[in-house]
Amino acid sequence: MSLRLPPVQLLSLCVPYRGSVNSLPLVIAHRGASGYRPEHTRAAYELAIEQGADALEPDLVASRDGVLVIRHENEISGTTDVASRPEFADRRTTRTIDGSSLTGWFTEDFTWAELATLKARERLPKVRPHNDEAAGEQGILRLSDLLELVDGAPRRVGLVVEVKHAAYFASIGLPLDVLLASELSAAGWTDDDRLTVESFEKSALLAVRARGVTATLVYLIDAKGAPADEVAAKGRKASPYSAYLTRGGLADLAAEVDGISVHKRLILPKGAPTSAEGVTDLVARAHDAGLTVFCWTLRAENKFLAKPLRLGDAADEFGDWRREFGVIYNTGVDGVFADQPDLAIEVRAALG
Repeated sequence: MSLRLPPVQLLSLCVPYRGSVNSLPLVIAHRGASGYRPEHTRAAYELAIEQGADALEPDLVASRDGVLVIRHENEISGTTDVASRPEFADRRTTRTIDGSSLTGWFTEDFTWAELATLKARERLPKVRPHNDEAAGEQGILRLSDLLELVDGAPRRVGLVVEVKHAAYFASIGLPLDVLLASELSAAGWTDDDRLTVESFEKSALLAVRARGVTATLVYLIDAKGAPADEVAAKGRKASPYSAYLTRGGLADLAAEVDGISVHKRLILPKGAPTSAEGVTDLVARAHDAGLTVFCWTLRAENKFLAKPLRLGDAADEFGDWRREFGVIYNTGVDGVFADQPDLAIEVRAALG
């Protein structure tokens, strides 16, 4: 049976729904406080909790022995030291993931015991050299490790877990919905109201719900392209993400999921990134359909800001992040993903 709750209940996690009295949007730590520590490490998640993030966002992929591992992608040469480990040299291979050919090292070719020996490294060393200095200090985590960390936090913290490449993993005998339901059950999180599950593949969300997980379901929508699960099933007949952003598409989504999480360019087009003029009406239309709306990703560095908001020439320097964050908040979003949670909280406090 499909369990759907109205938006006010959905966002009772930490902060009231934007449409309610004294409401404020959630600040979700994107891969932890990844602007300050290498992403998805224990240090990044601990700092996010310390900074006051309402929820943490881990990405989930699978090991060969069916353990859910927290990495942004299943190809891990960019975020671990695996490429420098001679004992794993023969694991380098080429795979086609969601239509793209990738060469590297993939979590599904390792047991968790092997992955646990790896050290994390910074994915964006040129933009975040301070994080790169910490390379090799932290290992990588399992979902079970993060559930334990959240359960032991000094205050209530939510989880927004992203299921990655579900159709691909199912095709190689590692169904992420089954693995997720099993690990949540073992940790007592099957019906925990701190949990939200998100994915770019709607079929993955519905599969998780069918496994008895009663989490809030949020559909990720990119600014371009089409969902990998639909491309796998329908080929060229697959609907693009944009088809879900019409009033009819949003209404159809509201019958199946609880919210959407969109690329910031779907709210803040490149042509008008510095003021309320020119923002789209997507948030209002989604709310009219009964959907909550998250936005990704708020980042302070010049590299990720529109040219009018950049201060100086260095990509790693912070630009006028306050202006962009404020414009996004004022569209009425219900939550934001932020690499620097403290900065997102600072702007929220000023507006609130």
